[in-house]
Amino acid sequence: MEFENLLTLIKAVSDSELTEFHYEENGTNIHFVKEQPQQIPVQVQTVAAAAPQAAAAETGNAGSETAAEPEGMIVKAPLVGTFYAAPSEDADPFVSLGDTVKKGQTLAIVEAMKLMNEIESDYSGKIAEIYVENGQAVEYGQPLFRIVNQ
Repeated sequence: MEFENLLTLIKAVSDSELTEFHYEENGTNIHFVKEQPQQIPVQVQTVAAAAPQAAAAETGNAGSETAAEPEGMIVKAPLVGTFYAAPSEDADPFVSLGDTVKKGQTLAIVEAMKLMNEIESDYSGKIAEIYVENGQAVEYGQPLFRIVNQ
């Protein structure tokens, strides 16, 4: 199997809802097993806009509201691997907190099996949070970035 075809196959299985895939051709066997995504606890930072809501909670006027989900769109890891914020050790990161990004722009790299997979934004907006550190291991479906509309 050609290298390009192997990359296409890995991406197709990663993007699908398949949990297991087996392929055999000319004595070459490929077997992918995808673990179920784990729920990852996310640390939420309080911002100035949340202050009135906190004041309402102190006075008992918060009602039955539960903790609100962070505003924006979440970019998740499409595969298990190692997260890299920059193309090389001495290079600037692809994006930083507060940067404006466009749909299709490279945000980071996830290395899996010695292959560098560029993580592109599915959204246009501003980087509101970066959930992982450079060199950190990431799991399939783990939140990497939060992007908000401008």
